[in-house]
Amino acid sequence: MGIASLHSADYVQPSGSGGRWGSVPPSLFQIIGDFIALALVFFVYYIVRFHTGWFLFSIEPNAAINIFALVALSCYWLLLFWFSGLYRNWYIRSPLDEVFTLVRISFIGCCILAVAILWDDAGSGPSSSRFVIVVYWVLFVFIMCSARLFIRSIQRHFREKGVISLPVVLIGTANKLMELVESVQRAPALGYRPLGVVVQDAEIQNETRQHFTFGGNLLPVLGSFDELPEILRRVRPQEALVAIDRPDHEELLRMAAECSVHNVQMKILPDLYEIFSGQARTMQIYGTPLIEVSPELLKPWEEVAKRILDIVVSILVLVIGFPFWLAVALVVKFDSSGPVLFRQERCGKNGRAFMMYKFRSMTTDAEKNGPQWAKVNDPRVTRSGRILRKSHIDEVPQFWNVLLGEMSLVGPRPERPYYVEKFSREISYYARRLKVRPGITGWYQIKYRAYEETLDEVRNRLRYDFFYIENMSFKLDIEILIRTIIRVFKGHGQA
Repeated sequence: MGIASLHSADYVQPSGSGGRWGSVPPSLFQIIGDFIALALVFFVYYIVRFHTGWFLFSIEPNAAINIFALVALSCYWLLLFWFSGLYRNWYIRSPLDEVFTLVRISFIGCCILAVAILWDDAGSGPSSSRFVIVVYWVLFVFIMCSARLFIRSIQRHFREKGVISLPVVLIGTANKLMELVESVQRAPALGYRPLGVVVQDAEIQNETRQHFTFGGNLLPVLGSFDELPEILRRVRPQEALVAIDRPDHEELLRMAAECSVHNVQMKILPDLYEIFSGQARTMQIYGTPLIEVSPELLKPWEEVAKRILDIVVSILVLVIGFPFWLAVALVVKFDSSGPVLFRQERCGKNGRAFMMYKFRSMTTDAEKNGPQWAKVNDPRVTRSGRILRKSHIDEVPQFWNVLLGEMSLVGPRPERPYYVEKFSREISYYARRLKVRPGITGWYQIKYRAYEETLDEVRNRLRYDFFYIENMSFKLDIEILIRTIIRVFKGHGQA
């Protein structure tokens, strides 16, 4: 590692590392490769099916039918691959993981084809449609897996030559950064293009500013940890690699929050794993172990399924239960003066404000002294409100927010702008919970013990919210919904 008094303004990007195709996403290579491979699969299958003499057939399809079949099958498989998450922008991924996923998805896809197209074939033997679909699947797996591995080798070659690259910033303490830079430099297939380093404030206050060499070029000190938000806005990296001695938990969480806000993928050295226990995924990258923090865990099909579930359940609850909700509205109206519905501005996904609805459970002057959270045996709660809050029936109008797409059934609870601003000032990583759509229920709601407006309780809630964000899946949503239903019937609401 070199030491110099070079400032970040003097920095010249290392030659040959920029890459003319640096902004080309990996998914584009995958889609092009898959399309060519699908055409090859169709061609080979056609030869085997109609020109080997292995199978009986009534008539050979003409060119128009062949073209239609090729286009239809290609669209079918590309759509299925997209729903299965095979077109996510992984720059580095285990080859075996990709092959196993492709085998599994192709098997499911061929079963769907067999049921949809060949369900009425009762034949047997080598000329039956069932055997034909098995032959198609074997050809499909061999050719598609070979094509995927070939595309991966091309991408790796381009990364090694600097034709395509991934701009990154390196964050950490001097000793750890030296270790990290050396590890990345030993693995050119990563395609990382360091833009500079971000170090602790105490280190950059030194008279001599440290710089690190990468590929024979000096990397500048971009600033300190405190300047990270401005640095991410200025240099716009795609990833941030973190390596810190004796890490401060609050500092790491703040970094993760800032990276999330700026859509920067964050990876840390594995010796910090205990800090993010249960909230990270470990992976080996060409011998360089890194831990991926805040990955996008929802596959496209899970995102679609989650939204469909939101819509279906909301319609069922609002329509089927309409007579009962009308009765609840009448009870609220006659129990105390004021509107039936309580409207309040909340912060949604990415901080977008929306108006949330509830059945009114408090008096109309409940916040005459300013915003405040509800307390146990809160005197502001009306007689009917105690029942509504205990049974969670007061939350039912939020299904309308779910139907509009402002909320989801499952997610961190939406908070008021007042509290978002307040806690964001006091807890720097608080805004990270705004990266997902808020929900009617969530992991914290099925685990909580009390409502308290204290920083300790807010931090405790954030731990549950972050666990959900880092482990989001359709399966987890179903589990939370089932546990929520159980809690509702047990009457665990806060009155």
